[in-house]
Amino acid sequence: MASYIALIRKDADSDFGVDFPDFRGRVSAGATLDEARRMAQEALEFHVAGMIADGQELPIPSSLDAIMADPDNHDAVAFLVTVSEIPDSHRASQCNAASASPPAHRRARNKPLCLLGSGRRESSRGRLIVSCNSDDL
Repeated sequence: MASYIALIRKDADSDFGVDFPDFRGRVSAGATLDEARRMAQEALEFHVAGMIADGQELPIPSSLDAIMADPDNHDAVAFLVTVSEIPDSHRASQCNAASASPPAHRRARNKPLCLLGSGRRESSRGRLIVSCNSDDL
Protein backbone atom coordinates (compact mmCIF):
# COMPACT_ATOMS: atom_id res chain seq x y z
CA MET A 1 0.00 0.00 0.00
CA ALA A 2 1.25 3.49 -0.86
CA SER A 3 -0.18 6.97 -0.43
CA TYR A 4 0.40 9.63 -3.06
CA ILE A 5 -0.29 13.33 -2.81
CA ALA A 6 -3.03 14.68 -5.04
CA LEU A 7 -3.55 18.39 -5.62
CA ILE A 8 -7.02 19.85 -5.95
CA ARG A 9 -7.71 23.21 -7.57
CA LYS A 10 -10.77 25.18 -8.60
CA ASP A 11 -11.15 28.10 -10.96
CA ALA A 12 -14.34 30.16 -10.82
CA ASP A 13 -15.61 28.74 -14.13
CA SER A 14 -14.54 25.11 -13.76
CA ASP A 15 -15.10 21.89 -11.89
CA PHE A 16 -12.67 20.82 -9.18
CA GLY A 17 -9.52 19.57 -10.91
CA VAL A 18 -7.12 17.05 -9.41
CA ASP A 19 -3.60 16.26 -10.54
CA PHE A 20 -0.96 13.88 -9.22
CA PRO A 21 2.57 15.33 -9.14
CA ASP A 22 4.14 11.87 -8.86
CA PHE A 23 2.27 10.76 -12.01
CA ARG A 24 3.02 13.55 -14.44
CA GLY A 25 0.12 14.44 -16.68
CA ARG A 26 -2.52 12.35 -14.91
CA VAL A 27 -5.60 14.39 -14.05
CA SER A 28 -9.13 13.90 -12.79
CA ALA A 29 -12.06 16.18 -12.00
CA GLY A 30 -15.42 16.37 -10.29
CA ALA A 31 -18.32 18.78 -9.98
CA THR A 32 -18.11 18.73 -6.17
CA LEU A 33 -15.25 18.24 -3.71
CA ASP A 34 -16.54 14.80 -2.76
CA GLU A 35 -16.89 13.74 -6.39
CA ALA A 36 -13.42 15.08 -7.22
CA ARG A 37 -11.89 13.07 -4.37
CA ARG A 38 -13.76 9.89 -5.36
CA MET A 39 -12.81 10.26 -9.02
CA ALA A 40 -9.18 10.95 -8.07
CA GLN A 41 -9.10 7.72 -6.05
CA GLU A 42 -10.56 5.69 -8.91
CA ALA A 43 -8.36 7.35 -11.54
CA LEU A 44 -5.14 6.74 -9.59
CA GLU A 45 -6.06 3.13 -8.80
CA PHE A 46 -6.80 2.53 -12.49
CA HIS A 47 -3.55 4.16 -13.61
CA VAL A 48 -1.44 2.25 -11.08
CA ALA A 49 -3.09 -1.04 -12.04
CA GLY A 50 -2.19 -0.32 -15.68
CA MET A 51 1.41 0.47 -14.77
CA ILE A 52 1.68 -2.77 -12.82
CA ALA A 53 0.12 -4.75 -15.68
CA ASP A 54 2.68 -3.19 -18.04
CA GLY A 55 5.55 -4.08 -15.69
CA GLN A 56 6.42 -0.45 -14.93
CA GLU A 57 7.87 0.67 -11.62
CA LEU A 58 5.82 3.03 -9.51
CA PRO A 59 7.44 6.21 -8.19
CA ILE A 60 8.32 6.64 -4.56
CA PRO A 61 5.77 9.09 -3.15
CA SER A 62 7.11 12.65 -2.97
CA SER A 63 6.99 14.60 0.26
CA LEU A 64 4.44 17.34 0.78
CA ASP A 65 7.27 19.86 1.23
CA ALA A 66 8.80 18.92 -2.12
CA ILE A 67 5.49 19.18 -3.95
CA MET A 68 4.43 22.47 -2.36
CA ALA A 69 7.86 24.01 -3.04
CA ASP A 70 6.90 24.15 -6.72
CA PRO A 71 5.43 27.63 -7.37
CA ASP A 72 2.81 26.10 -9.69
CA ASN A 73 1.35 24.27 -6.68
CA HIS A 74 0.93 27.20 -4.30
CA ASP A 75 -2.76 27.61 -5.22
CA ALA A 76 -3.55 23.92 -4.67
CA VAL A 77 -4.82 22.01 -1.66
CA ALA A 78 -3.10 18.68 -1.06
CA PHE A 79 -4.73 15.43 0.02
CA LEU A 80 -3.62 11.80 0.13
CA VAL A 81 -4.82 9.08 -2.19
CA THR A 82 -3.95 5.58 -0.98
CA VAL A 83 -3.46 2.76 -3.46
CA SER A 84 -3.47 -0.74 -2.05
CA GLU A 85 -1.96 -3.99 -3.28
CA ILE A 86 1.24 -2.66 -4.82
CA PRO A 87 3.87 -5.40 -5.13
CA ASP A 88 7.32 -4.32 -3.89
CA SER A 89 8.76 -5.32 -7.26
CA HIS A 90 6.92 -2.39 -8.89
CA ARG A 91 8.17 0.36 -6.58
CA ALA A 92 10.86 2.63 -7.99
CA SER A 93 14.00 3.29 -6.01
CA GLN A 94 14.13 7.01 -6.74
CA CYS A 95 11.73 9.79 -7.65
CA ASN A 96 12.10 13.13 -9.41
CA ALA A 97 9.89 15.55 -7.46
CA ALA A 98 10.67 18.30 -9.97
CA SER A 99 8.59 16.53 -12.61
CA ALA A 100 5.29 17.84 -11.28
CA SER A 101 2.89 18.51 -14.10
CA PRO A 102 1.51 21.91 -15.01
CA PRO A 103 -2.09 22.52 -13.95
CA ALA A 104 -3.65 20.60 -16.82
CA HIS A 105 -6.98 20.39 -15.01
CA ARG A 106 -7.73 23.90 -16.21
CA ARG A 107 -7.74 22.64 -19.81
CA ALA A 108 -9.55 19.38 -19.05
CA ARG A 109 -13.06 20.64 -18.28
CA ASN A 110 -14.33 21.05 -21.82
CA LYS A 111 -12.21 18.43 -23.57
CA PRO A 112 -13.34 14.98 -24.75
CA LEU A 113 -11.01 13.25 -22.25
CA CYS A 114 -8.85 11.74 -24.98
CA LEU A 115 -10.93 8.59 -25.22
CA LEU A 116 -9.08 7.32 -28.28
CA GLY A 117 -5.91 5.50 -27.40
CA SER A 118 -6.44 5.80 -23.65
CA GLY A 119 -7.07 3.25 -20.96
CA ARG A 120 -10.79 2.98 -20.24
CA ARG A 121 -12.96 1.00 -17.91
CA GLU A 122 -16.27 1.33 -16.15
CA SER A 123 -16.18 1.79 -12.39
CA SER A 124 -18.31 -0.15 -9.95
CA ARG A 125 -20.70 2.81 -9.95
CA GLY A 126 -21.16 2.62 -13.73
CA ARG A 127 -19.06 5.72 -14.43
CA LEU A 128 -16.46 5.78 -17.16
CA ILE A 129 -12.91 6.15 -15.91
CA VAL A 130 -10.35 7.35 -18.41
CA SER A 131 -6.60 7.27 -18.01
CA CYS A 132 -5.02 9.85 -20.23
CA ASN A 133 -2.02 12.07 -20.45
CA SER A 134 -2.69 15.79 -20.13
CA ASP A 135 -0.53 16.28 -23.23
CA ASP A 136 -3.43 14.66 -25.13
CA LEU A 137 -5.91 17.29 -23.91
